[in-house]
Amino acid sequence: MLRLASATPPAWVDAVAAQVDLLLLDHAHCEKKAASTAMNLMFRHGDQPGLVRALTALAREELDHLAEMLDVLEARGLAFARLEPSPYAARLLTAVRRGEPHRLVDTLLCCALIEARSCERMRLLSLHLPDPDLRALYADLLASEARHFHTYVDLTKRLHPGVDVDDRLAELARHEARILEGPVEARMHGTFPADPS
Repeated sequence: MLRLASATPPAWVDAVAAQVDLLLLDHAHCEKKAASTAMNLMFRHGDQPGLVRALTALAREELDHLAEMLDVLEARGLAFARLEPSPYAARLLTAVRRGEPHRLVDTLLCCALIEARSCERMRLLSLHLPDPDLRALYADLLASEARHFHTYVDLTKRLHPGVDVDDRLAELARHEARILEGPVEARMHGTFPADPS
């Protein structure tokens, strides 16, 4: 359903469970960045039919999630502090081709993959975090993350019906899987060791 080319292993869940405050702060920053990305796309490509309406709803929901994460941080006595950005999104976007329509196609599909990876990891968190309140939080967020993935993919297909979106998504998913290989990092989009098989 999410079209990812790799699965997050239990070692990642163990790492974030041991550094849950970092995870929550990182997650809040991810929601802020997701809203900003949707709005930037609206400004850059506002002439594309249907794009502004689709991304307005998505940005609004991302901002709601940011507010929810700020509440979670506050309830745990944590400040919304600066955090060195994870290199994940920047590395993913290195695969974006130049020139339109390729640039927009690839950017939208990279956004879809970010949402897909978030959804996959939130499902793991909803099942395995020790704190029942955090498990419930992540269970509640699953549907919207999956919907955001589909919003980006469907929007790409509507805007560029002549492009083989599924093939390009699969190619970008393989790239996304490669950039996640590395020592376990306790971030929402942190790395994990490659599967030796």
